Amino acid sequence: EVQLVESGGGLVQAGESLRLSCAASGFTFDDYAIGWFRQAPGKEREGVSCISSNDGSTVYADSVKGRFTISSDKPKNTVYLQMNSLKPEDTAVYYCAAGGPFVCSYYYTFKIYDYWGQGTQVTVSS
Repeated sequence: EVQLVESGGGLVQAGESLRLSCAASGFTFDDYAIGWFRQAPGKEREGVSCISSNDGSTVYADSVKGRFTISSDKPKNTVYLQMNSLKPEDTAVYYCAAGGPFVCSYYYTFKIYDYWGQGTQVTVSS
């Protein structure tokens, strides 16, 4: 059974940091790219970042570039999203998703991902 489990969300103040984890199981980690999305109340799901399994390349949305860092730990089948200098507008439910090895080229297109986690809430207070 394929599973993606996010963790690490919480309530922080503006300027603080959080690290989200996405633990994957049930599929060959090396064959997939992992993306992070977020969805705030009343807004569309937004692609945040993506990491390719084949070459480790990364991509970021402009809104998080320079503040967020995506990384992977292959032996642990886990992808991380380090979020620094958090802003109130980063408040959302954050989801990780797995797709084919080249989905990062269209990381913002949620329909191309095959598997999704249940999400973790991130709340940033001002």
